[in-house]
Amino acid sequence: MDETNGSPRALSRPAVLRSVFDSKLIFTFHGPNGLRAAWRLLIFSAVLALVFDAARLLARVITRPQPLSPVATLAPGFIATGEAILFFIFLLASWIMARIEGRKMADYGLPLRRMFLGRFWLGAILGFVSITVLLAALCACGVFHFGPAQLSGSAAWRYAGEWAVAFLSVGLFEEFAFRGYALFTLSTGIGFWPAALLASALFGYVHHGNSGETWTGALSAGAVGLLFCLLLRRTGDLWMPIGFHAAWDWGQTYFYGVPDSGITPQGHLFSANFSGPVWLTGGTVGPEGSWLCILLLALLWILFAAWLPQAKYPDPAAIPDPRRPR
Repeated sequence: MDETNGSPRALSRPAVLRSVFDSKLIFTFHGPNGLRAAWRLLIFSAVLALVFDAARLLARVITRPQPLSPVATLAPGFIATGEAILFFIFLLASWIMARIEGRKMADYGLPLRRMFLGRFWLGAILGFVSITVLLAALCACGVFHFGPAQLSGSAAWRYAGEWAVAFLSVGLFEEFAFRGYALFTLSTGIGFWPAALLASALFGYVHHGNSGETWTGALSAGAVGLLFCLLLRRTGDLWMPIGFHAAWDWGQTYFYGVPDSGITPQGHLFSANFSGPVWLTGGTVGPEGSWLCILLLALLWILFAAWLPQAKYPDPAAIPDPRRPR
């Protein structure tokens, strides 16, 4: 330490101001886990916008977009293609962020080595059983009636496979978009459950834009989003929520032929019908707009919380900045 007359030499005023400015600048951009979550989400949004624009430009070069009829937009092939493209856009943007941050895709809830293994199929079974239980409860209340079969033979099998692919694409896109990179990054800033609440609220709000959707249906969508956050938290990845999501949608849209978030696409196996008060039947929304659906989701939350007691996501080792020495 430099000394003058036995006392430490005082720093000059410009040096003090520069030190304070540097400290505030570091605090603004960096936190205990590296670059703050808000800045990383802003960079992710910019990367996502660039990838979207590149994909749109590529589509214009390869094909000449033609106007589609409402029937065509509800076909399984159109839905499968659109949702798969959106999923790969989010996947590519997240991979770019992983390269920037020095993380792995598994840190964002999508470990490819576990793709379509046991957790996925268990989630699929739980999803189909859950929608079946909901419709059986509505049937017991006298407001839902299982209709006759509308398809048979090769047509039934063809539509079953096409809708399975379509809703697998829906599950991959919606789960990774709402509970992938963005949820992980927000969790590093404000904690998992506050981030999960925000993501689920946004998930429900986005569903309110569907044709025939109501606020009760949007509330159910937000509640099921929160349930999927619980499954992610307790299993460690998104494969069980993806399986649950895909099978739930496949069961109500193709197998039972009931509206899904206000939409009734073409090519369903049975033709069911509702009769009764809207708060019970769900009205134009379908069973997701019924208050029995919200009750079912609450019961599933209790069941899964008791069955899967240990938190596994996010990985504590993945939260700090992997590029910063510890």
